[in-house]
Amino acid sequence: MIKTATFEALLADAIEDGEGGYTFLLEGKTYRITDKDEVRKIAESHGYIIIY
Repeated sequence: MIKTATFEALLADAIEDGEGGYTFLLEGKTYRITDKDEVRKIAESHGYIIIY
């Protein structure tokens, strides 16, 4: 199965956590990140092709 997502859609799922970082949820897994650019790497590790 091919999974695609736009970078903007992924960024919309990065919610500020009030501690200077973000909480990002993808496929039922929660990630704490410090930079929104990290969502690309996480999505790619889940097999997503990112569309810019």
